[in-house]
Amino acid sequence: MKNVKTVLITGASRGIGKAMTEIFANKGYNVLMNFNRSEKDAIELCSILKNKGLSIETFKADVSKRSEVNDMIKFCLKQFGSIDILINNAGICQDKLFTDITDNDWDEMINVNLKSVFYCTQEALRYMISEKKGKIINISSIWGLVGASCEVHYSVSKAGIVGLTKALAKELGPSNIQVNCIAPGIIETDMLSPYSENELKTLKENTPLMRLGSCYDIANCALFLASDNSDFITGQVISPNGGFVI
Repeated sequence: MKNVKTVLITGASRGIGKAMTEIFANKGYNVLMNFNRSEKDAIELCSILKNKGLSIETFKADVSKRSEVNDMIKFCLKQFGSIDILINNAGICQDKLFTDITDNDWDEMINVNLKSVFYCTQEALRYMISEKKGKIINISSIWGLVGASCEVHYSVSKAGIVGLTKALAKELGPSNIQVNCIAPGIIETDMLSPYSENELKTLKENTPLMRLGSCYDIANCALFLASDNSDFITGQVISPNGGFVI
């Protein structure tokens, strides 16, 4: 019987994380979905998937805090016996003029978006390296590639994820661990709620495929990178963005 693989997804209760949770669970993976603030959403999604007979658990953790990440990794290993795929998806955003960004704004952005990747990856690797296998998928953004006006701290945090991905892939290659990055374009999530209809229309018109991305566009990309079909791919940034950034 083929061993069932386990995926740990941070920020898994809403948006892209929710779509990834659904797709991986439906494909037969063991899924540990992490959440921090969206407890109601997480419990509801977990219940729906469990009622379908799927293998899924939730864990509340602020992934910007190492102690809570440690507890989450221990829970995952106790519950499922392995961590085969780590998807670092948790993140926040903020629109603000660079000159108005406070120390707290900067620190929170870096802690949630970048330090969490450091903590989760480092702790998961204590298991993966000994097993000589594993997949790490980091969720960045097109703004980590080209920068976004009025989102400098967000862009910096996402650019850091790209650098971490490339450097770590070189380091972990001999351990048969692949590290890759997804840099989504304009995706229909709650992060677009501040945008007006006209602004969204303009974004669509500036996208060669003439539409915004769906969360499932990103989830399907993650599913490929988690599969055996991606075993010779590491240190890469894949950007599903409809041609918005070429």
